[in-house]
Amino acid sequence: MPLTIETYDAGQILTPGAGYLSDYDYSLNPYVGCAFGCSYCYAAFFAPLDKQDSWGDWVRVKQNAAQKLTRMRRSLDGKTVYMSSATDPYQPIERRLELTRSLLPILAEKGARLVVQTRSPLVTRDIDLLSRFDQVCVNLSITTDSDDIRRAFEPRNPPIADRLDAAATVAEAGVPVAITMTPLLPLADASAFAERVAATGATRFVTESFASTNGHFRAGTGESARDLSTAAGWDRAAYESARDTLLRELAPNIREGESGFNPEYLLSSPAPR
Repeated sequence: MPLTIETYDAGQILTPGAGYLSDYDYSLNPYVGCAFGCSYCYAAFFAPLDKQDSWGDWVRVKQNAAQKLTRMRRSLDGKTVYMSSATDPYQPIERRLELTRSLLPILAEKGARLVVQTRSPLVTRDIDLLSRFDQVCVNLSITTDSDDIRRAFEPRNPPIADRLDAAATVAEAGVPVAITMTPLLPLADASAFAERVAATGATRFVTESFASTNGHFRAGTGESARDLSTAAGWDRAAYESARDTLLRELAPNIREGESGFNPEYLLSSPAPR
């Protein structure tokens, strides 16, 4: 199905941090929707009901995002911004529109402390702008060591090797990198995977299982991803076994779950290994 693209003027561009991002001052989503369309994406739960089943097939572009951010009267000096919580700021359309790229110099000028969350090697394009921040971290999502698993759970995503290369390129340029193994998908060899992600030069690591659907209004992992996990034999015990290996081999700079996204953890200097 071809991607449906809609542009519109957003009422606001910064949203106060809440939920698992409550330690952030703001989240920033240049887009609504995400063409990567991962089977496990919790953000699909926040889409309008008539669009949830077509998650990944549509994107809404906040065409006035740069103008809104520029015209903000208040400074962002010392404020933490998470980009993005419900979309990928470097999804394929960004290559042509450069909307995310237009926001980076504004955020840097206003003094923001920035965490960027993406699974796209396109982030390497903006190393020049990311280097302007006094405090920044690029979170690269690398969820498995198997492209067969990737194709099953996240078929529209870049290959694992490309994401590892991107992490290494960003880290080599002096921009701090965190590898977010969230959710951790089935692994062929957890120990070898730990070696591969450590070799990128990343200084922070985060792992977690699928998001729980328990709790009032709590968005979680969709049924299709859970069915795929069952078929792959990826149950709680399998996750915990892989997790324990990662926690052991990537210590002390790895956390599990929500605490791994804390801005003070991501934006502070790593402990020596």
